[in-house]
Amino acid sequence: MSKRKIVVAVTGASGALYARLLLKRLFTLREQLQEVGVIFSANATEIWKYEAGESFNAVPPFKIYERNDFYAPFASGSSSFDTLIVCPCSAGILGRIAGGISDDLITRAADVMLKERRRLILVPRETPFNLIHIENMKTITLAGGVICPAIPSFYSRPQTLEEAAMTVIDRVLTLAGFHHDGFRWNE
Repeated sequence: MSKRKIVVAVTGASGALYARLLLKRLFTLREQLQEVGVIFSANATEIWKYEAGESFNAVPPFKIYERNDFYAPFASGSSSFDTLIVCPCSAGILGRIAGGISDDLITRAADVMLKERRRLILVPRETPFNLIHIENMKTITLAGGVICPAIPSFYSRPQTLEEAAMTVIDRVLTLAGFHHDGFRWNE
């Protein structure tokens, strides 16, 4: 199996727990990965610090890219990065992606994934959704993206907040094509 190159974008939406669990789980799957590019939006680092109580420290296979670094490899369709996961995804980033506005590295990388027909998975952490959010999700879905709201499942009978949040992350990783040992219904 060849190792994959993916991108994880963390936005300023509440839900740093989801991003932290995603990165933690990806670290355990590092034998499937060559590189994980990580981008934080302008507000994401502050939200992460506030909600997680600490800063994110990148270790291989993670590599931090600045949000305005249009020289990042995945800013071009010629790169071999095959997946972008935006987790959590703010309504603002979702709207800019739906509108084709590539004003930072997150939205540019999303545009690249859509135009190259690669995986784009958005994990909105917003509630309730208004009609603009729903229309933006429809637009992204029609363009080939996947909307996977941060809505936990309870089939696995989670006992903690982290276990409940992990049901979302396991679903995201399955959608991204990773082999992992997360809960599977009736297996």
